[in-house]
Amino acid sequence: MTDTLLVRLKPYDPRRGFVLRRFTYAGIRFHDERGWYRVERKVGEHLRAVRTVPTDKYAPLAFDVCTEAEAKALDAGESEAAKVKRSATDDLKVTTARGAVTTDDLPKNTSPASAPPTAKDDDAGSKRGKRERE
Repeated sequence: MTDTLLVRLKPYDPRRGFVLRRFTYAGIRFHDERGWYRVERKVGEHLRAVRTVPTDKYAPLAFDVCTEAEAKALDAGESEAAKVKRSATDDLKVTTARGAVTTDDLPKNTSPASAPPTAKDDDAGSKRGKRERE
């Protein structure tokens, strides 16, 4: 089995540029949702250089090409990343609700210093003269 490699189309993620959902090479049709395929080494070496956009040398690579040990490590890393969400069986702390704060909850302060400023009459304190109509 040392003359084989495991290959898979990278999972569909247009944000990262992984836009291929299927690809055919040497009579083998690769689907992204199927996962890993075991192929001959020469096929794997060719697929290692395939890009998502064939004419763009800066486009991301379309395939993950690995040995069996590398593929297992890659799968294990992805499954750990997928377990970020908390489950019901985890030891979770109680999250207390804060509730809504309304104006009734604010402290009542009647001192004159805390009173809101009053609006001045625009005509009384205005230093600029009004324009005359022509």
